[in-house]
Amino acid sequence: MADDQRLAILLAGTSSGSGKTTITLGLLAALRNMGLTVQPFKCGPDFIDSGLHQLACGRVSRNLDLWMMGEAQVRETFAANEADISVIEGVMGMFDGQDSSSAALAKNLGVPVVLILDVRSAAESVAAVLKGFETLMPEVAPVAVILNRVASPRHLELVSGAIRRHCRAEILGHLPQNIDFVMPARHLGLFTGEEQPISPEALDTLAATIQAQVNLERLLELAAGAALPPAKDVPARHGVPVQARIGVARDRAFCFYYEDNFDLLRAAGAELVFFSPLEDQDLPAGLHGLYLGGGYPELYARELSGNLGMRQAISDWAQSGRPLYAECGGFMYLTEGIVGEDVGVLPMAGVFPVTARMQKKRASLGYREVRLEKDCFFGPAGTALRGHEFHYSVIDAMPDHIERVYAVNSSVNGDDSREGYRYNNVLGGYLHLHFGYNPQMAVEFVRACRPAGPVGEEK
Repeated sequence: MADDQRLAILLAGTSSGSGKTTITLGLLAALRNMGLTVQPFKCGPDFIDSGLHQLACGRVSRNLDLWMMGEAQVRETFAANEADISVIEGVMGMFDGQDSSSAALAKNLGVPVVLILDVRSAAESVAAVLKGFETLMPEVAPVAVILNRVASPRHLELVSGAIRRHCRAEILGHLPQNIDFVMPARHLGLFTGEEQPISPEALDTLAATIQAQVNLERLLELAAGAALPPAKDVPARHGVPVQARIGVARDRAFCFYYEDNFDLLRAAGAELVFFSPLEDQDLPAGLHGLYLGGGYPELYARELSGNLGMRQAISDWAQSGRPLYAECGGFMYLTEGIVGEDVGVLPMAGVFPVTARMQKKRASLGYREVRLEKDCFFGPAGTALRGHEFHYSVIDAMPDHIERVYAVNSSVNGDDSREGYRYNNVLGGYLHLHFGYNPQMAVEFVRACRPAGPVGEEK
């Protein structure tokens, strides 16, 4: 292998629920056990899978989303994270999502595809499914498959024989139907990495199963077929001297962040200071801006409500006129309260005069494009931003005296709505914005947070 060649593979699925995440985690851990440095990625906007990847291989996982980030930012993010091998977990079925699909990403990056083929309740017909995946977009046809949920030796014989007779993709291995590994889940999906839902022992067992059942040496050979630009050809992200200290809420309740957002803020001159609204009684000293990301505040509503010191600190910050950006779960924390199932309203920071109520059905899901209608700390009116929305909670009707800063357009149905609620210098809403689509927004936010004097000399 040439010194500048990079190994990469994309694990796609035939559909959601085909076993991508389980096999990805096992593969990440198995490759790490082989002594390789493994860089994980997640196709699409999902936060949770990315957090689980880090548990398996010890490296921060990055999202790669062509629609939300743009092609240039995807390629930069991918190439800037060097490792012995890069492993991308796909999203939904291989072709689902059109321009943001796993297939589109594999084509854009020149990464070979290994298809996770769920064979339960089928035998020879599996070959027809694989044949379709090979012919729909021949330029990204799967080079190999891993068979999942094989019921018996006879089942494996029938499936494997049909594939070898009718398909080009080779079989790297299989996982049995009764594998002793469970991925715990709830309303927004799987449990997050911050909650440590998978024990080291369970990961070791899964990795051992992958090592025993999948030909990893052959997988590495196939990964060498990636047609990637050498990392040296990709411009590095150079930071500037620290211009502002931005506090970031990060704990079990607030854990949904795009790592690229952090990178872009640092490159724009931000020092990020992490704190916990669950555990800390006050904000860290010397901050110039706040960033409250998404997560599961509804699951920790009692603890968040009971932390009176932090609630008051956030409320005081909002009244001070200093910049605060909050999205989804962070936005819920800024309401008057979260409605609990048994105890009514659990008070929160009380910045926005509404309450947030959880529903049993999903309230919103999909890509969103934002166009600023008013100047704000992300840029001037007319600026375009992109992100993703996924939540089960709803809020009361926001009073008219609260400003709406931007129009949100659904990429699916084209409906417009007004969001980006602003109070003083607080901007909040349900949308998770990815700064990569418009990196200037990180520059603008840091500039808005920057103190009048040198950082560190505030009194």
